[in-house]
Amino acid sequence: MLHIVNKSPYSSDSLQTCLSMSLEGSDILLIEDGVYACLAKGSVANKITKLMSTCNVYVLTPDLRARGILDEEIIKGTSQVDYDGFVELTSTNDRVQSWL
Repeated sequence: MLHIVNKSPYSSDSLQTCLSMSLEGSDILLIEDGVYACLAKGSVANKITKLMSTCNVYVLTPDLRARGILDEEIIKGTSQVDYDGFVELTSTNDRVQSWL
């Protein structure tokens, strides 16, 4: 299953809800302000790092760039995808859940 989070973990509980509902092997895609969750020095970095032991964590590169976030600022092991990668994730997963 693909979980899409578009809200910042600093202004919404969408990420926390997603984490509590995601199962092992899930794909998690951070888009829009959700990309702030992948900041290596962010307060949720430990949660994301722990999640990566059981799930695949992706971040939308154009949204990183739009927010001025550099590659070296994100958690190592997160996979960056472009819009084509976003489409591929939605088509290869049997279900998609957007956390608004």
